Amino acid sequence: MGYMHVLSLFCIQIILLLVVVAETTAKVPAIIVFGDSSVDAGNNNVISTLLKSNFKPYGRDFEGGLPTGRFCNGRIPPDFISEAFGLKPAIPAYLDPLYSISDFATGVCFASAGTGYDNATSNVLNVIPLWKELEYYKDYQNKLRAYVGDRKANEIFSEALYLMSLGTNDFLENYYTIPTRRSQFTVRQYEDFLVGLARNFITELYHLGGRKISLTGVPPMGCLPLERTTNIMGRHDCLQEYNDVAMEFNGKLEGLASQLKRELPGLRLLYTRTAYDTFDQIIRTPAAYGKLYSAFTNAS
Repeated sequence: MGYMHVLSLFCIQIILLLVVVAETTAKVPAIIVFGDSSVDAGNNNVISTLLKSNFKPYGRDFEGGLPTGRFCNGRIPPDFISEAFGLKPAIPAYLDPLYSISDFATGVCFASAGTGYDNATSNVLNVIPLWKELEYYKDYQNKLRAYVGDRKANEIFSEALYLMSLGTNDFLENYYTIPTRRSQFTVRQYEDFLVGLARNFITELYHLGGRKISLTGVPPMGCLPLERTTNIMGRHDCLQEYNDVAMEFNGKLEGLASQLKRELPGLRLLYTRTAYDTFDQIIRTPAAYGKLYSAFTNAS
């Protein structure tokens, strides 16, 4: 992951904070999170996987200075968004035994680092697949109804802000690394396959009561640390092929968001399209964003 991953989290955090809060003017009683390492608050700590961040230097800037399972030096985007809505400053992981339904009533994270839309992606590092994240959400719904009553729980479900942030692992950890999907799909066909899975997930979430959903696209994947490090022939520059795929996939996600808003009455689905562009600008012109960003990008 490294410094570049921390930078990407910080960038997406600011983008989401500004865009989501600006677009969602009504009071939000809870933040509910699905996705991968960009939003995992520590669920991977308690499952059997090598993909964990429960060691230093992770967490060094988090309250207490200890690793929490977040793939970041401090808080991650949902934490900042929660605080911006006047809720708690850190959203707990659903599988963390230190927390209970009283803690989850105003925010809960089901995300798992290393996962993707594709079930095969979660198998690569034995992490929680997206369908299982949704099963945990259903379990959460039952617990919340028992805790606050049906009427209050249903209000929370419909007024909560749902954050979705995933997709990168489907390409980098699965499609371009494991040959199975490449033998079944061209990359454009795989993009369509993932968009179909995203459609199914959002539609099911809608039928479970979700109405305010923020869908985040993927960053410039060709500029992530591993891709630049292994791009020896390209002098460790960004891999444009991967970036082109990211832009194309993001465009399809944006189209999906428009379609679903027409098809599902009352759905407020926000696609955050600025994440790619802003992140790309920071990578290509780091000096314009200060010495800290320059150090991060040069370190990659």
